[in-house]
Amino acid sequence: IPRPETELLVREAVDWARRSGRKSLRILDLCTGSGCIAWTMALESPGAEVVAVDISDAALEVASSQDFSDELSRTGAKAPVFVKADVLADVPADGPFTEEFDIILSNPPYVMDKEKALMRTNVLDHEPHLALFVSDDDPLIFYRAVARWASRLLSSSGFGIVEINEALGAETAQVFIDAGFPTAQVLQDFSGRDRFVHFSR
Repeated sequence: IPRPETELLVREAVDWARRSGRKSLRILDLCTGSGCIAWTMALESPGAEVVAVDISDAALEVASSQDFSDELSRTGAKAPVFVKADVLADVPADGPFTEEFDIILSNPPYVMDKEKALMRTNVLDHEPHLALFVSDDDPLIFYRAVARWASRLLSSSGFGIVEINEALGAETAQVFIDAGFPTAQVLQDFSGRDRFVHFSR
């Protein structure tokens, strides 16, 4: 279920892409889920090559079945390439991962198990729990993985942004700083909550 916070993440990435002036961007969306981030980046950045990764066959089926044929024809954009891969595993050394990316985005699972009681029922009843929850003992597991992928794949002049748990802003930024992204910092959402970390070399 896309949320306004995720829209803001995409807006930040689209604005960066436009400011860069680059016409042939390579964009990587990790933990793509329904593919809303990947499709929006593709349609808002005609000429970009968008690669989107998820471990779930069901999610990839939903993402790849989105029908934006009219928009693709109108804008001249290219449809994202959806790839099954485990973000928690080693970065693949083949396929679309043999070249660097200009933008890396991710809205990974970040809701701690202890926070389930605070979730709205429409989310709990209709969102796959695989896409939402992480262990209380290791809530930053996906951010360490994204940082590892970014260390390997983000270009020297590239940009990354991830959606985060508002309770773990400083800790999440530190993950990226420790991974070699000294400019990592926390951004707030529409409600003034810590909601994103953006990073670069």
